[in-house]
Amino acid sequence: MKGISSEIGAGGQPMQRFLREFILTTFKDKKLGGIGLSNLDDSADFGEYVITIDGHTVQPIFFPGGDIGRLAICGTINDLSVMGAEPVAVASSLIIQTGFPEENLRTILESMSKALEEVGASLLCGDTKVVDDPIDIYVTTAGIGRYNQHLEKNLGVVRSYREYPYNFIGDNTLLPGEKIIVTGTIGDHGISLMSLRENLGFETSLRSDVNPLWPVVKSALRVGGVTAMKDVTRGGLSMVLNELAAKSGVNIHIYEEKIPVRREVRAATEMLGLNIYEIACEGKAVIGVLEPFAKQVVRAIRGTKYGGEAEIIGEVVETSGEGHVILKTRVGGETLLDPPMGDPVPRVC
Repeated sequence: MKGISSEIGAGGQPMQRFLREFILTTFKDKKLGGIGLSNLDDSADFGEYVITIDGHTVQPIFFPGGDIGRLAICGTINDLSVMGAEPVAVASSLIIQTGFPEENLRTILESMSKALEEVGASLLCGDTKVVDDPIDIYVTTAGIGRYNQHLEKNLGVVRSYREYPYNFIGDNTLLPGEKIIVTGTIGDHGISLMSLRENLGFETSLRSDVNPLWPVVKSALRVGGVTAMKDVTRGGLSMVLNELAAKSGVNIHIYEEKIPVRREVRAATEMLGLNIYEIACEGKAVIGVLEPFAKQVVRAIRGTKYGGEAEIIGEVVETSGEGHVILKTRVGGETLLDPPMGDPVPRVC
């Protein structure tokens, strides 16, 4: 009997096959709104709300810039945020190993509380289990976000230019001519964890980007013109761009020299032979924007706490529906940016 591979949980092509072959063939998509199970988006909507859920098993559980508690809350907040929804409520499930230090647990819970406070959301309920398995701690969080005035303004702007099918922001809604924005440097989270595991010596300067995206997203929605969004997690920038392209049925051209990357991240990926575009982030998003609003959206994002290095990195081009991502290199060449098989740094979220 064939077993479940660890690649399925790594955010690349194997996970997409798993979702199609197991989840979508087992469960009927009884949509309560425009975006449901079969969309395989970051959340699903019902009425004026969206809902999402995520499990977190990061190793190590404490890392530069955060811990598993902050990661769990930010991961859920970010899945809501890239739908254009204002995060309002979270439920949490803790699975804790027997003997786990109480001091560590308190630190993790305080991190969760502080991350919620940053966006004005609340923990409403939860569940705790204690097991003998050597897991340290697993954290699962579900979240609810709501329709808001910033999203309403944004959709009004978009619909003054073209039709838009949803009441929240989808990830299959790009059209040719729109610009592609990334909200900051890529690969920070994955390499900060790898630096601890491999003792690369970047501990004092490189930190995870695990931060809540709602303030960044809200600033973009206030300007208007946002047509599609996804947060960059497992599988990195490459996975997000390929999902957006394939689901929208468009090609995306990306310019290598425009992609913001920290020096330490570039050095680490070169040292380890990793593809920089496949390294996980935990506080960055890719945003599709109507061309007339792209520069203003970037300026607005740069004015937020976590968006200072936002850049326009490419555009959507005319296509017959192939859904390719083409990387324009610094030396003038072109290469196909394929979706990854999985995240090269395991257990990052």
